[in-house]
Parts: sequence; C-alpha cells; structure tokens
Amino acid sequence: MVPELETSRLRLRPWRTSDLNAAVEIYSNGEVARYLGRTPRAWTGPADAHAALARWASFEGPRYGVWAIVPHDEDDPVGSALLKLLPYSSGETSPDTEVGWHLHPRVWGRGYATEAGGRLLEHAWMHGIEEVFAVTYPANLASQAVCARLGMTGLGQTDRYYGLTCELFRVARPS
Repeated sequence: MVPELETSRLRLRPWRTSDLNAAVEIYSNGEVARYLGRTPRAWTGPADAHAALARWASFEGPRYGVWAIVPHDEDDPVGSALLKLLPYSSGETSPDTEVGWHLHPRVWGRGYATEAGGRLLEHAWMHGIEEVFAVTYPANLASQAVCARLGMTGLGQTDRYYGLTCELFRVARPS
C-alpha cells in the first residue's frame, strides 16, 4: 500500500473513492490538464476520475505511488504528487524514477508543489533510489521553478519519455 507521508503543512495519502469529486475538480480544469500527457485533455466527468483512481490504486507501494495532496487545514485533496518509473517514448517502462505534481490553480503559489516534491524525494532516498528525474512541458515555467527549488539540475530537452519533447531535470541522492 502507498504509505501516508507528512510535511509541516501537508498530508500525502493514497487517493480514495471518496475523493472522486475533488479529483474531477482538479483534473477537469484546463489550466491543470494543459501540461499532462502526450495529448493533454481535461477530464469530462466521473468516468475519467474512476479510471484514474483505479490506475493510481494499482501502485502497491511502498516505494512508488500517486498521493493525494491534502493541506492539514482541509479535508479534500488539492492535487497529486507522484513517484513512479518514467515510461520511455516507445511505451516500455524505463528504470528512471520520476517525481511530479499536479495542483488545482486555487492553491498555486503556496509552495505545495515544492513541499510535496521535497517530501517525495526524501521518501525516494529512504527507499534507496539513487537519482530522481522530473519532466515538464517546455512552456511550464512554474514546474521548472519547482524543480530548481528542489535542487534539480536542468539537463535540456529530450524526447526520451512520454512520446513528447520535454525539459528534463535530475537530482542525485545526497551523500
């Protein structure tokens, strides 16, 4: 099972079926969806959420997963944080670990992506992962700034993952 993780302001926990409406609210937003996947598409309703929640629940943990980001003073998720293996553009799974985040625009600018991403990096190091990557659309300057705050180094553009050209970032496990 994907473990619950804490930060000073956030709880990272597995997504639940009771989070369906929050998931739809986040991922049906065009501002969120525009930077997700090979063919960005906003969710159109509960069927998309059910499919995603099933995919996310398939992560057995404890190393990899998709976590709901829940501020301590709220009940519903405001986004997702993920730690998983990157898919090569060919469709095969790479050995490279990815960290990522997706947040509802109403909470942008609060540092939640950096806080959640930093906690997942700590989780990765605790599980013996030696390096972690992040990929962003070239136009996603906000996520690139999060990568920099996390101490990640920009490696330039690549088409190695997801079947699209993206900016690649890397951070090594601290010695």
